Amino acid sequence: MLERPVIRVLYVNVGTGKVRVEEREDLFRLLGGTGVAAALLEENMRPELDPFDPRQPVIFAIGPLTNIFPVVTKTVATFISPLTGEYGESHAGGRLAYSLRHAGYDAVVITGKAKGPSYLHIHDNRIELRTAVTLWGTDISEAGRLMRAMHTAPGHRSIIRIGPAGENLVRFANVNVETYRHFGRLGLGALFGAKNLKGMVTIGTHHSPLRNAKEYRRAYDEIYQKVIATNAMEKYHELGTPINVAPLNAVGALPTRNLQVARFEHAAEISGEAFAEHNLMYKRACAGCPIGCIHIGLLRQPFGAPDEYEFQSSYIGYDYEPIFAMGPMLGVGSREGILRLIEATDRLGMDAIETGDLLAWATEAMERGLLEEKELGVRLRFGDVEAYLQAIRLIASGSTEGARTLGLGLVQAAKHYGGLEFAFAAGEAQGMAGYHTGYANVVGHHIGARHSHLDNAGYALDQKTGELTDEELVRALLSEEAERNVLTSLAICLFARNVYDRATVRKALETIDIRLSDDDLTRIGREIMAIKLRIKAKLGYDPVHKRLPARLFETASMRGPLDRERLANMLSIYSKEAESLMASR
Repeated sequence: MLERPVIRVLYVNVGTGKVRVEEREDLFRLLGGTGVAAALLEENMRPELDPFDPRQPVIFAIGPLTNIFPVVTKTVATFISPLTGEYGESHAGGRLAYSLRHAGYDAVVITGKAKGPSYLHIHDNRIELRTAVTLWGTDISEAGRLMRAMHTAPGHRSIIRIGPAGENLVRFANVNVETYRHFGRLGLGALFGAKNLKGMVTIGTHHSPLRNAKEYRRAYDEIYQKVIATNAMEKYHELGTPINVAPLNAVGALPTRNLQVARFEHAAEISGEAFAEHNLMYKRACAGCPIGCIHIGLLRQPFGAPDEYEFQSSYIGYDYEPIFAMGPMLGVGSREGILRLIEATDRLGMDAIETGDLLAWATEAMERGLLEEKELGVRLRFGDVEAYLQAIRLIASGSTEGARTLGLGLVQAAKHYGGLEFAFAAGEAQGMAGYHTGYANVVGHHIGARHSHLDNAGYALDQKTGELTDEELVRALLSEEAERNVLTSLAICLFARNVYDRATVRKALETIDIRLSDDDLTRIGREIMAIKLRIKAKLGYDPVHKRLPARLFETASMRGPLDRERLANMLSIYSKEAESLMASR
């Protein structure tokens, strides 16, 4: 498969139109995915400049197993987050990784700012910046329809794009990938908007032969059987991540009404089981995945006169985190209401989790008189779907002063209006993901390199283990994050983490002539961790002096009330461990 161990990087400056390709042997030590994307960010970023500065890069990277083995579906994006001002990393499935592989690129580095609304077109070795004047202002659905109609050439095609929120630089705008997947959470869509990029179309037609066909076939079949014939990924196909709603509610770990409580009285009506029984229409999969974890629900809404029986049907992708954010967090207890809110955020191009957290805080702020209706343009009340729909539209368009302030993100809005004590955001500025399980979740989300609950799965550590000392807990989180770096350097979907154990990873790599020991994989995971920590340090991240909101300690977690001093001690331990890890590289 590999003629020589290189990472093929496409560099595009959308301001000058300059394009070049480099074959980087030095980056191959990091395999691809997260490792290569983080290394390219470190060498191309400008820490002293604003995240929106045209010189700041946006980077995409895939891995050496992409398009070769099952569930190796992710593209990793790295950037400086306009929401947090810190290291940004986001992963998305769909077909982007597949098309980049067939176009012949392991990574893409985008810099500059286009002179007007544009989109980047990559068709094998033909790289063009095309006008997007007619696309600018369209929502995600319309932009996708138009871009698909414009690009019908043969090949493996991917279309990613932003909505009005990204164009208006909403700090938590996302980038939509093939309608039902996203580069979410940290504001990549706003960076596209700042670069005048509506999106990117990638078409690949190249194919690379496999040299070790027999060995590859044996390894592929073994992995495929683990994926489809064992229970390793069973839950992701059946109910999907919404299966989490009921058990989290049962143990008092489901944040409700801005974390005022941790149980929701309507949890049964919005559980994964209820969505599957009443709303589920079909399941879809990313390119190269046999599981089908993307659950699509039917939203049927009437229009016209009541006696005319006219209906409009929409198909909405739903997962646990958007259900949490648009449901319990906002006090919305109907499946239809949740799907309507997810659809609105998706169409306008905003991250559903950040939007839900923000609106929950804004609702409480309005109840307390900190945020006035006249500033935002709508009165917010917990459970009021119509008001939330109006607020989502206002924020995406930035059409009122209050909406523009909320578009800066949860913490910036709370600093402006007051109410930081009930604004929960890990790592200073990123909202919570829907788990109030205990110390490991809070610390893990706070210290994760990209401030994601998926970095080190602290929420799972809380649920699976007994009481740990502070040192044991922090070291367990760091160890898990380093191990996940190995998987994401290969661009493996983390849903398949129980499939791709170390032995399976090594066997898969051997079929494409990459032979690594367990020690090698450990070294790669720790080196990637060190790169991320260096980036965070250069951007000013200091875990010890970050804000811990009072609400976190007022609402008991699954493991009971949290102690502020103990959390602070864990963050101090992490800081020392991080310094040691960076020094060891």
